[in-house]
Amino acid sequence: MRSRGAPSAARPIAGPPRSGILRLLRTPDYRRLWLLGGIANAMRWMEILAASLWTFEATQSALAVAAVAMMRALPMLLLGALAGVLAERFDRRRLLVFLQSSSALGAGTVAILAMLGWLAPWHLMVQGLVAGLAWAGEMATRRRMVADAAPPEDLVPAIALDTVTGSTTRALGPLLGGVLFQWAGLPVAATIACILHLVALGLVLRVTPPPRPARSAGAGALAGIAEAARLVATTPALRMVIVVTLVMNVFAFAYGAILPAFGAVAFSASGAAIGLLAAAEPFGGLIGGLWLALRRRSAPGTTPLVVGTLVFLVLVMGAAFSHAYLLAWALLALGGLGTAQFSAMQTSVVMTAAPVEIRSRVLGLVTTCIGASPAGVLTIGALSDDLGPRAAILLMAGTGLALLLLALLVERRAAIRA
Repeated sequence: MRSRGAPSAARPIAGPPRSGILRLLRTPDYRRLWLLGGIANAMRWMEILAASLWTFEATQSALAVAAVAMMRALPMLLLGALAGVLAERFDRRRLLVFLQSSSALGAGTVAILAMLGWLAPWHLMVQGLVAGLAWAGEMATRRRMVADAAPPEDLVPAIALDTVTGSTTRALGPLLGGVLFQWAGLPVAATIACILHLVALGLVLRVTPPPRPARSAGAGALAGIAEAARLVATTPALRMVIVVTLVMNVFAFAYGAILPAFGAVAFSASGAAIGLLAAAEPFGGLIGGLWLALRRRSAPGTTPLVVGTLVFLVLVMGAAFSHAYLLAWALLALGGLGTAQFSAMQTSVVMTAAPVEIRSRVLGLVTTCIGASPAGVLTIGALSDDLGPRAAILLMAGTGLALLLLALLVERRAAIRA
C-alpha cells in the first residue's frame, strides 16, 4: 500500500508508436464516435451559453441564469448511476440513438418557440432537462464505446484525443453561441444546434452494432449500483476519481454558470467577449490534451488527476481577483492545462482500475458526481446575486481547494494506517 502523499500514478505502460493517433482515426467506429462527441459537445456548450445570455437579458438575474444551466446537469445527478447499469445491459448504440434524438428534438423546439416569440425561461429549463439526458449517458455510453473501440495499448491517447476534442468544443461552442446570439439571436443559434444534432445522429446510426447480444437483466439495478459503489469504496484510485470529480463539478466548474454576469459586471463585456472568456479554459484544455495525446508514454494515474485539479482551482481564484479582461482570460486558459489532466485521467483511471464487467457502472457513478454540479450552480448563483460575481467565484473555488486538500490528508492517513 502507498504510504506517502497523494495517490500515485499507476505503473507506466508502454505507449503507442508515433502513428497511434493516425491509427485511431483510421478506425471507423472510433472516428465516428469521436466526431459524434465533437459535434454533440460543441452544440451542448453553444446552447448553454446562448440560453444563459438570453435568460440574463430577459431577467437580469444571475440566479435565473444559474437555474437554467442547472437543469442540464440534473439528469446526471438523478440518472447517472442508472445510465451505467443500462449501458451494461442494453445495446449502447441504441441508447446513443435515443439520446441524440432527444437533443435534436429539444433544440428544434426552442428554435420554434423563439421564432414565434413564445419563449420563456421555463422553456429553456425543460429543454435543459431533455438535453441533460444525453449528457447523463455520455460517460457510460459514448465514452465507454470510444475506449472499447481503441486497442488496449492506445487507451490513453484515445481518451486524450477525445478530451482534446471536448476541450476544443468547449472553446468553440461558447464562442459560437456568444457570436450567434449577439448577431442573429437565439432562434438562429437553436436552429443550427438542431441541424448539427441531426448530423451527429447520422453518425450514431453508422456505428457498427454490437457483435454480441445484450446482457440479460440479472440482478436488479440497485444491486448493480451498490456493487460498483463497494468497488469504489475499497479502491483508492477509484475513490480519488470520485472525490476529485465532485470537487471539480460542484466548486470549480461552477464559475461558468455566472460567466454572463461576471463578464458584464467585471469587464462590461459584450456577448461575443463573454463567449471568448468562456472559451479560455477549454482553449488551455485543448493545448494540454494535445500534449497528452502526442506523448509516447501516457500512463493512467491519480497524481496528474489531483495536480491538474489543484492548478485549476488556484487559477480560477486568480481570475476572480483580476480587474483586467485579458489577465482573467489568460489565467483561465492556463487553468485549462489542469482540466486537460483531469479529463483524460478521469476516464482512463476507471478503465484501468475497474474490471471490464463493471466499468460502465463505475462510470455511471462518476456521471452522478458530475451531476452534483447543480448544487454548485445554484450556490454560486445565489452568492453572485448577494455578493457579486467576483466574490462568488472566489468563495466557491476556495472552498473546493480546501476540501480537496482535506481529502488528500485523509487519504494519506489511511495509507499510513494500512
